[in-house]
Amino acid sequence: MVNKQDKNKKRLKRHKRVRSKISGTAACPRLNVFRSTSNIYAQVIDDIKGSTLVSASSLDKEFNGYGGNKEAAKQVGALIAKRALEKGITEVVFDRGGYIFHGRVKELAEAAREGGLKF
Repeated sequence: MVNKQDKNKKRLKRHKRVRSKISGTAACPRLNVFRSTSNIYAQVIDDIKGSTLVSASSLDKEFNGYGGNKEAAKQVGALIAKRALEKGITEVVFDRGGYIFHGRVKELAEAAREGGLKF
C-alpha cells in the first residue's frame, strides 16, 4: 500500500514556520492569503489586537466570475488594495500562508502592489 503525503499538512507546517517570524501590527499589518481550489481569500490582520482590518475574497458581491484562477486572484488583489487604502493602510507584511509564491498567490500580490500597497 502506498502512503500519500498530505499536502495541506505540509503547507500548515510551512505556514507555522513563517508565522513564527512575521507578525502584523497596527502600523504595518499582515496581508494573509488563503486559496482553495475554487476561491481565493485575502485579509489584512492586526495580530496585536487579533482583529481583521480589511478582507476581500472571490465570494464578495463585487466579484464576478470563477474564483479559482489567476484572473480572480488579480481582482481580489486589486480589491484588497482598494479597501486597505480606504482605511488608511498603505504598508503591509505579506504572508503567503505556506503556499509557493507562484501562480494565484503571485498574481494577488502583484495586483495588491499595483493597487498601492507596499510590501
